[in-house]
Amino acid sequence: MTALLVPAPAKLNLFLHVTRRRADGYHDIETLFQLLDVGDEVSVIVTRAPGVRREGSVAGVPEDDDLAVRAARLLAAHCGVARGARLRVRKRLPLGGGLGGGSSDAASVLVALDRLWGLDLGVDALARLGLALGADVPVFVRGHSAFASGVGEVLRAVSLAPQWYLVACPAARVSTAQVFAAPSLTRDSTPLKIAGFPWAMETQAGLERVWRRTRNDCEPVVLAREAGVAAALRWLAAVGPARMTGTGACVFARFDARDAAERALRGAPPGLHAFVAAGVDRSPLLAAMDAAVPQASG
Repeated sequence: MTALLVPAPAKLNLFLHVTRRRADGYHDIETLFQLLDVGDEVSVIVTRAPGVRREGSVAGVPEDDDLAVRAARLLAAHCGVARGARLRVRKRLPLGGGLGGGSSDAASVLVALDRLWGLDLGVDALARLGLALGADVPVFVRGHSAFASGVGEVLRAVSLAPQWYLVACPAARVSTAQVFAAPSLTRDSTPLKIAGFPWAMETQAGLERVWRRTRNDCEPVVLAREAGVAAALRWLAAVGPARMTGTGACVFARFDARDAAERALRGAPPGLHAFVAAGVDRSPLLAAMDAAVPQASG
């Protein structure tokens, strides 16, 4: 048997615009995905016998609902794989936080098992499979910070100015479905069309201009419902440009330097979990797969 231990990095939505509600009930969005250098960790072990099992538990997530498990089962069924897999997820990212933890776990499983099972499907096929699991899965499969449209699956890789982020995780679990169903959600933001951007996001000045002209349309909905998220965002807004990621509940502030982010972290309110992370253009998952030599497993 063989095994891989792979990262499942977090993401931030530097902005999130909802441009319309579609006839199928989903929403078209525009967003800027920033990958981070921190996240979950997934152990993937191939077994001779078919079937996918999760070792250990993930608080609040039954095995059959775990996106990592569902990803492995979907890939096995799609390719008619006779072998199986055992998965173990080390969770560092909160559930319902808008950091993409479950989607990233699923993407890491797809990429790892494509290698371990010898499928060689390629990134396009894996991204299409991932979309069936969730709109955020394709960006993690492709492994690059990106401008996204459609439901989040139409991706254009981008290079972003180096940034450090202070991420705060209030003790709240926000339902994405409920946020998008909220009557108060703005659904008519004018499409930006990144091809027409008159600035370069590779520079600090360019990224700042993007920040000033964008927002998170889901933020007012969540702040009205979750006092803890609103309080965390007020704290962050006092130390740097701050915003909510995705549909929440996590919020973040941007900094040009690590030292500034870490100084701000030291002033976190008691009881509020927060951490500092670097933004990266290329996913730690891709770097790990480039360097990976599958390990023998008993």
